[in-house]
Amino acid sequence: MTTIEKPATRPENPRFSPGPTTKFKGWSFDLLNNALLGRSHRSKEAVARMQHLLDLTREVLQVPDDHLIGIVPGSDTGAVEMAMWNLLGSRPVEVLAWESFGKMWVTDVLEQLKVEQAEARVADFGELPDLASVDFSHDVVFTWNGTTSGARVPNGDWIPDDRQGVTICDATSAAFAQELPFDKLDVVTYSWQKVMGGEAQHGIIILSPRAVEKLESFTPPWPVPKLFRLTKDGKLIKGIFEGQTINTVSMMAIEDHIAALNWAKELGGLDALIAKANDNAQTVWDWEARTDWVENLVADAAIRSNTSVCMRLSDKGKEGLTEEQATELPKRMLALLAEEGVGYDLSAYRTAPPGFRIWCGGTVEKSDIAALLPWLDWAYATARAEMLG
Repeated sequence: MTTIEKPATRPENPRFSPGPTTKFKGWSFDLLNNALLGRSHRSKEAVARMQHLLDLTREVLQVPDDHLIGIVPGSDTGAVEMAMWNLLGSRPVEVLAWESFGKMWVTDVLEQLKVEQAEARVADFGELPDLASVDFSHDVVFTWNGTTSGARVPNGDWIPDDRQGVTICDATSAAFAQELPFDKLDVVTYSWQKVMGGEAQHGIIILSPRAVEKLESFTPPWPVPKLFRLTKDGKLIKGIFEGQTINTVSMMAIEDHIAALNWAKELGGLDALIAKANDNAQTVWDWEARTDWVENLVADAAIRSNTSVCMRLSDKGKEGLTEEQATELPKRMLALLAEEGVGYDLSAYRTAPPGFRIWCGGTVEKSDIAALLPWLDWAYATARAEMLG
């Protein structure tokens, strides 16, 4: 295969990172002018600003009124581990994993908390465990959307309404881009740095009435670090869900996320965000269908992520290459794209199969994705020609 000419059109915004993701179109530092910098996060004004953020979150994400929303430290990782450290330990646990972060929750449950009668249900990248066989008399921990594999659960129908255990859902690449059935999810966590293009470090935890009831009726059998504590003297610490936080937050990050939520409202809210992610992903899927050298990491189209679209070389794309060359070719392609300034942070996750990942959440513009795709064809042809001489 010979090299081809460089495409004439370049993405206006070449940022396709899966987190922190790109800012929404129209974002500027002027949106942060009212940030309460140099003020205590405990001040009346700062608490009110954080409560405003939580109110906007409830409105845009369509969180039920009887669910609690809190800002917590440690991004989505902190939020998930906070839920596990507080809620697990009273009954057997099943942890579902099909990508890198889900496997971290397996490690937490089996090796750190060492929950008795804990079971890991692990599937390969691009696949899901058998959802129909999950025992919901147990507590269940799972990731809704696999950021590093591009596979997601298709819906919440597999979760029964009469479950006995609690469901803890890591929804960090799904929130604001996919429908989350809050009646099926007792804990939902995510970080701002994903679909909303926010700054890293802060996480969100959403608790159902069932989760609150368990928090106030159960004491975990292990020590709970201060940063994870949701209860005091057997009662929920309500301030966490009223604009107060466990530790110091960045008021600049708070203001930045408020700007993103306001943008989302103007766009049309959750439905518009989901539609935009779907449209973005479809642009990539259509290109995959007509491109013989690449394939989606997820064979089953029904469980493909509309945010983290993961790809690898197809058998056709590997023809004539050694195994080592097939592993190195995507890396060379991505280096070429970065050198041209047309696509940044497109590599597969370090523990995923070698390949590419295009973030398609709502802050990404479809026109930028459409402009990127011919550059991927160019990079493939160029890198392959280099390798084969």
